[in-house]
Amino acid sequence: MSQVESDGLQARTYSPLWYNVGKTAFIWIYRIAFRLRVHGAENIPPRGGFLIASNHESYLDPALIGVAFPYPIHYFARKTLFDGPILGFLLPRVNVLPIEQDRPDIRGIRNAIRTVESGQPLVVFPEGSRSPDGQLQPAEPGVGLLVAKASAPVLPVRIRGAHAALPRGSGRIHFRPLSLTIGPLMKPPVPAPGLRGQDAYRSVSDQIMAAIASL
Repeated sequence: MSQVESDGLQARTYSPLWYNVGKTAFIWIYRIAFRLRVHGAENIPPRGGFLIASNHESYLDPALIGVAFPYPIHYFARKTLFDGPILGFLLPRVNVLPIEQDRPDIRGIRNAIRTVESGQPLVVFPEGSRSPDGQLQPAEPGVGLLVAKASAPVLPVRIRGAHAALPRGSGRIHFRPLSLTIGPLMKPPVPAPGLRGQDAYRSVSDQIMAAIASL
């Protein structure tokens, strides 16, 4: 087992057993119930530290991305989910990092940078939250900040069908076809000339969303 340190939080322990059991279960669920199709799998790097940037349609998205990769990847989840006994035990063991959603989280950014610098891929959603209608939403500057600080390459991913299968605000699952398209790995995007601060970070996030939209 390996450990991921979280500043000010208890050491979080990854478990290959828990990760692989969960991944195997989701593979069967997505392939049988949702007829999942993955396109562009040849673009997945052999290994290494990079950001997996995806549109966000549904709660189905994180595991959907995970089943497409041949090795473990990391995720974010809001910090409050770690307070419960079940998720507090399970999430760290399947490579989920805590982050504050209601305010800037320097601690979460540091954990993300350390994860990528240690050679581990990390999933990010540039839109910041699930789409209300399944359409692509404007990017938030937070991912641009993370890319700038980590100087990390970005692998764009486009999810389709997840909103129809589990719309935002709905507790009912519809067994609709899902697809996931993986694009070529991008060099770390840089801000447009002359931009600084939030504008510079948003410029980077916009470039990433454009790459996702092109898939």
